[in-house]
Amino acid sequence: MTDPISSSLLPVTLLTGFLGSGKTTLINYLLKHNHDEKVIIIENEFGPVNIDSSLLNVSTEIQIVEMTNGCICCTVQGELTEALHKLHTKRLTGELQFDRLIIETTGLADPAPIIQTFFIDDLIRETIQLDGIITLVDANHILKHLNEHPVTLSQIGFADRIILTKTDCISDQQKAEVINRIHKINHKATIFEAIKGQIPKSQWLDIHAFDLSDELTINKGFFVINPTKKLEVNFQPLPIQKQATLWGDNICSYLFEAGELDLKKIGNFMESLVEQYGNDMLRYKGVLAIKNNNQRLIVQGVHKIVGFDYGSPWQNLAERISRLVIISRTLPFDELNKSFLKTISDQ
Repeated sequence: MTDPISSSLLPVTLLTGFLGSGKTTLINYLLKHNHDEKVIIIENEFGPVNIDSSLLNVSTEIQIVEMTNGCICCTVQGELTEALHKLHTKRLTGELQFDRLIIETTGLADPAPIIQTFFIDDLIRETIQLDGIITLVDANHILKHLNEHPVTLSQIGFADRIILTKTDCISDQQKAEVINRIHKINHKATIFEAIKGQIPKSQWLDIHAFDLSDELTINKGFFVINPTKKLEVNFQPLPIQKQATLWGDNICSYLFEAGELDLKKIGNFMESLVEQYGNDMLRYKGVLAIKNNNQRLIVQGVHKIVGFDYGSPWQNLAERISRLVIISRTLPFDELNKSFLKTISDQ
């Protein structure tokens, strides 16, 4: 789908999250402590007046591009493309000098059309590299938001990193429920618990989430950022939910596992899967073992935009396990899993 970020490509981070989740606070913390590079921030606020830009502490090194006539993800998607083209021209001519781009979406935005912008426009695809999707989650209100605002499901589903805020406002039991529900929606994203946006930029910038790498991590817990100890990061195992909770979320994570696969069969499976269900598949990634090939086959996609490449070699036979993770609206998993297992090389 994409090539690894090179020095000539501008890295861009998409920052999303529902209203009040703390996106502006996170950006302000970054700007206050980011002294070694110049950043361009594209803001979008739902409605005719952009309020967030007046809250940002802007230095002379930061340029704010405001888009105030609607939501990026729908009515003004073309404006985002135009803004990116103009920024590229200004960077090329030396009128503006900057090292990275951060796009902060309105809390009401579905990230999907914004993400697709980076793959369907030729100039953007050749000059800008989408580095990662960061979703902020208000722990105090997310369960209510998930039940009432489906866009929050999409925001969590697309995420590469999830930053949990306002955990000081809830009990440990409530936090466990929040984390478990997030994990059910997206068990591939790494979760960080942060206070007032205080999180090292290394944990959410330059994460290379859209590289065709052979790393496939299934989240087993979350990281707690302790601001009193120089932003020390401590790993906590996934909290065990004491009683089952019925959630009606229509986005969740699916894991397909098998042994060595037949290249032609898995190719046909992926082609059929993407064609039939691609519009419902938010993010997906696979690291596959192919019969008679010592290299990992990497597959990664967003909706119907998918890429394949070979990664590093397998070190031993015990490692040769094919895994495909799909974050999607409801899929007929049992049926698809049977088809996936039929791609095993000896069948």
